[in-house]
Amino acid sequence: MKTFLSLLLCIVLISSCESTKDTDVFHSENWNKRQIDLSSKDSLNYGKSYLSIYSQIYSISQHKTHNLTAMASLRNVSDRDTIYLTSAKYYDTHGVLLRTYFDTPIFLAPLETTEIIIDELDIEGGTGSNFIFEWLIPEDSPEPLFEGIMNSTVGQQGLSFTTQAVRLK
Repeated sequence: MKTFLSLLLCIVLISSCESTKDTDVFHSENWNKRQIDLSSKDSLNYGKSYLSIYSQIYSISQHKTHNLTAMASLRNVSDRDTIYLTSAKYYDTHGVLLRTYFDTPIFLAPLETTEIIIDELDIEGGTGSNFIFEWLIPEDSPEPLFEGIMNSTVGQQGLSFTTQAVRLK
C-alpha cells in the first residue's frame, strides 16, 4: 500500500509540472481594452525608445547560459496627462523581429503602468534581446518610462537586475 501511494504521489507531481509557456496571449486582453482612436487628438509629440532585455545571460563561460524571466515595464510618469503607446516590437539578439505586441495605439492614464512578460522558458530573444517602443505624448508632458526587470531564482540562489530605455527620437 505504501508503494502504491508513493507511486500515485509521483504521478500526480509529474503531471502537475506541465509547462505553462503561453507566448500567444501577450496580455492581448489588456491591449484590446486599451485601444484608442487618435484621429481627434492633435499636438502630440512623437518619440521612440530602445529597451534592452535579457531572456538569457552567460554563466560560468560563453558556452553556458542561464534563463531569466524578463518584464518590460511601460510607465506613464505624468500625474496629469494620458499618454499613448503606438507600437511595441520585440527583437532577438540578431535584430530579427520576433513579435509585435501591439501596433495600434493604446493609452496609459496618469501614473498608470502595464507590463510585457517574457517567460523564463521563452529564450527566443537570447542574450541580447530588445524592444522598440513608439509613443505620443501631449505638449509639456514627461516622456514615458520603460524599464526592464530581469530575475531568476533557483533553490536559494536569486538573481535580478534592471535596465532603462534610451530615447532614439
